Amino acid sequence: MKNVRQNELADRRSAAADAKASLLKAYQAAKTVAAPLQAARQAERASLIEAREARRVERDRLKHEERVLDETKAAEEQAAAEYVATADARARASAENTRIARVIEDEAARKAERDKRYANRKARQA
Repeated sequence: MKNVRQNELADRRSAAADAKASLLKAYQAAKTVAAPLQAARQAERASLIEAREARRVERDRLKHEERVLDETKAAEEQAAAEYVATADARARASAENTRIARVIEDEAARKAERDKRYANRKARQA
């Protein structure tokens, strides 16, 4: 009976080894058949990655251009505001200087009129 059991065990072991060998052969055959498909999938993935990277680069470039445009616009607006403030300050200073010049002229004319009256009075008294 012992011999029969060993034969059955040997048969099962050889059957398992044969099954493993056939599975390995089937796997290798499937791998060989699938190699072109896998290469195509890898190429497709690579092209998707390249397209995604190109879109990211384009998006970054557009953001950079928009940022530069915004900074330029802000600088122009600041320069315009400074120009307006400077022009306003100059206009106020000019108006103040004109008012001061009129006050000085009026004062000089009043003094000249007073001196003329004083000279006329002295001339009448003499």
